[in-house]
Amino acid sequence: MPSTTTDHGGAATEIAALHPDIIQSHILNRLDGPTLASTSCASAQLLSLSSDDLLWRHICNSTWPSTAHPTVRAAISSFPSAHRSFYSDSFPSVSSTRRRRTPHAPQTQLLISAIDVYCDDNLIYSKVKETDTLSGWFQSSPFRIDLVDPKEAVNAPLKFDGDDGACMELARARLRVSWILIDARKKRAVNIASAAAVEARRHWLTEDIQLRYATVVDAGDGELVQCAALLTCGGKDGGTFQIREISMQIEDMEGKILTGADSLGVIDAAMDGRRLRSEVKAQSEAFEMFLRMKIQSRERKQRRERSLDMVCIAAGVAIFVGIWAFVLSR
Repeated sequence: MPSTTTDHGGAATEIAALHPDIIQSHILNRLDGPTLASTSCASAQLLSLSSDDLLWRHICNSTWPSTAHPTVRAAISSFPSAHRSFYSDSFPSVSSTRRRRTPHAPQTQLLISAIDVYCDDNLIYSKVKETDTLSGWFQSSPFRIDLVDPKEAVNAPLKFDGDDGACMELARARLRVSWILIDARKKRAVNIASAAAVEARRHWLTEDIQLRYATVVDAGDGELVQCAALLTCGGKDGGTFQIREISMQIEDMEGKILTGADSLGVIDAAMDGRRLRSEVKAQSEAFEMFLRMKIQSRERKQRRERSLDMVCIAAGVAIFVGIWAFVLSR
């Protein structure tokens, strides 16, 4: 069926009858990303008009203001369909992708992080950071990207109070993070942050509020890892709510932060993996499954350690008895 629109008099008009400039300047530029992608499937004409990079650049810049940064724009320009390809990579969340076994390590030379933090859909922080991945220090050290110094805290339009539950739930409900990793050489990107915080808790030492925005990825051999963007927040009772730290890391089921080399393998698989719409419930369930498997893994490790301890004790007793028997027999 031909696509139609309705004029002010109520008469139906085929989209094809409209001038292409009118379609682009008065219809397509008012659509969001998912709607524009769906519209492009309606006809060959709409596919051609919807492929205009200016439309997709506007959508990317309005969705993630950090993409307007020159470094990010230069990286996106190398993608097969520029901003349209970038949007298709970054808008959906990565699913529990199975890591591909490759004979060689990923050839990533530079990771670009495009980060945007929102409160009630209002941008409060935006930054782009480049990470060199070729150094020996990066390859062997725990992989972690830090953005905010304690002296450069970001103020959020929230009121900090001493009530643990109320303050945490308020921050969890109103703060949102987007953390997109871009590999210009690979011409791919992935958003590792969940659509909403999957965990909110107090830091055991500082009492700061920690919000975790995590997606779960299969690292191979049944091992899951979480790619997490972390917000550490605090303030004084009755004062301004501050975001004191913004960081990103990849953790295994033992809570250990992966090295740079291992993290690149996970990120490489995530960039090539399936994408899902950012459904908060599905992401929370995946994180809860990760926590359950983490507990099971820790219990298995404890059982193995107890068994090993018993074997060592039994061997020690046997050796002691053997030596004692040998001494008594002389």
